[in-house]
Amino acid sequence: MSEENNTGGYDSTKKNDDATGNFKEEAKSTAQEFKEGWNQATQNTGENKKLLAGLLGIFLGAFGVHKFILGYNKEGIILLVGTLVGIATSCLVIGIFLYIATGIVGLIEGIIYLTKSDEEFYNTYQVGKKPWF
Repeated sequence: MSEENNTGGYDSTKKNDDATGNFKEEAKSTAQEFKEGWNQATQNTGENKKLLAGLLGIFLGAFGVHKFILGYNKEGIILLVGTLVGIATSCLVIGIFLYIATGIVGLIEGIIYLTKSDEEFYNTYQVGKKPWF
């Protein structure tokens, strides 16, 4: 009778080990799938700056921040100076229009950036270096 208990105990231990082994394999598989999905979702973070440039264009476009992110320093300075001159001369009517114009340029560019596919954005603005729109 004690041998049967040992055998029965051995069988249940073996079943537990099998279940644990299966659980380990499933956990590894799930972790690997998560890792692959994460890598796919974030694969171009170092290269493709579409989301960052688009959002900055929409929210801070008047200051040219999105241009600086993409490496267009001359264009970024043009927007920044235009905005600062617009703010400085806001007591004149022309200053308000200048400030609004730079804001609209940033807004339009941000929307254009976000509506392009990742590949099209990368090829147009990062490889092709198209500075405006």
